[in-house]
Amino acid sequence: MKNKQKINKIILGDSLEILKNIENSSIDVVLTDPPYFLDKLDNNWQYDNVNNKKNQQVIKSLPSGMKFDREQGKKFYNWYFKISKEILRVLKPGGFFFSFSSPRLYHRMASAVDDAGMEIRDCFLWLYTQNQAKAMSLNHFIDKLNINNEKKEKLKSKFQGWKTPQLKSCFEPIVMAQKPTDGTFLNNMIKNSIGLLNTEVKVGDNMFPANILTVENINEIIDKAFLIKKPSKEEKSDFNSHKTVKPLELCEHLIKLTAFYKDAVVLDPFVGSGTTALAAKKLGLHYIGVDINPEYVDIALKRLNSMPKLKLSKMQNKKREAISFNAQVNIFDLMYSKGVF
Repeated sequence: MKNKQKINKIILGDSLEILKNIENSSIDVVLTDPPYFLDKLDNNWQYDNVNNKKNQQVIKSLPSGMKFDREQGKKFYNWYFKISKEILRVLKPGGFFFSFSSPRLYHRMASAVDDAGMEIRDCFLWLYTQNQAKAMSLNHFIDKLNINNEKKEKLKSKFQGWKTPQLKSCFEPIVMAQKPTDGTFLNNMIKNSIGLLNTEVKVGDNMFPANILTVENINEIIDKAFLIKKPSKEEKSDFNSHKTVKPLELCEHLIKLTAFYKDAVVLDPFVGSGTTALAAKKLGLHYIGVDINPEYVDIALKRLNSMPKLKLSKMQNKKREAISFNAQVNIFDLMYSKGVF
C-alpha cells in the first residue's frame, strides 16, 4: 500500500507541505472543511501569516460591521488553488474531492478547485435552521452622528427594521469535484476502483441520492433530502473545543457515495477535530488527517482512540470482499467477451 507511514494517522503540520510528501494518485477521496479565514479578511490579512495562526477558527459570516475587501477573497483563491493542485496530484484518476465552503466564498473556492484541473460535478447544500442572524442594526452608528437627539430618534424610527445586508445563513455549500478519469468511467473504475457514485446509498424515503442534505425537520418540506442532525455533545466529546465540528453522519454519507474499494484511503488535509477520520474508520476504510493546530490534532487523536474498534462480522467481511472482487471480475469478463482486451 502506498503512503504506509501516513495511513491511519493524524499528522501535525502545514497541509500544503504534508501534501507534497503524499504519493501521486494514491488517494481515493478527499473530504475537508478548510479554514476560510473570514475572521482574518480585513486589511491586515496576509497569506504568510495564515499557517501561523494556531488558534484560528472558521467563521461562517463576517463579524458585524467588518468591511469585506474583494482583494482578500482573491488571496484566499490563490492559497486554495495551491492546495487544490496538490490534491489533484494525490487523488487517483476519478477520485473525488469534497470541500465545505461558505456562501460568501463558495465562488472563490469552486473557481480555485476548477482552475486547478478538477471537474466540478455538483454542489451539495447542507441545510439547517439553528444559526444566528448576522444583520446589524444602524442604531449604533446613528448614535455616533454629530446631530441632536431628536434627529437621531427620527432616523432610528425611519430605518426601524432595516439592517445591514446579511441574511440568516441556513445552508452550507459543499463543492463536489472529481479528478479527470483515465479513459471512460468503466475503464477507470476497473483500473482505479473509483469514479462512480454508489446509488445504493438510499436517502429519505428510499430516494435516489440528492444534493440536498438537511437537519432537523426540514425534510418534512423537502422530501427528497437526506436528514442529518447537527453533532451532539456526545458526538463532539467533552474535550472538543473545535467550533465547527461536522456531523459524523454527514461525512459518512459522502464517503459511502464515492469510496468503492475496501482499502480506499480518505484524506482530510484540514482534519480539525477528526470527524472525517472517524467516519472513514467507522466504515472500515483507511484515513490520513493533517492539521497545523496541535490542540486539534490532540482532540482528533482522543476521539479516534475513544471510538470502539470496528468489528465486522465474518459475513460482512465476505460480503464486502465479494462485492469488490466480483464487480471487477464480472466487468473484466464482460469486456473480454466484447473484445475490449
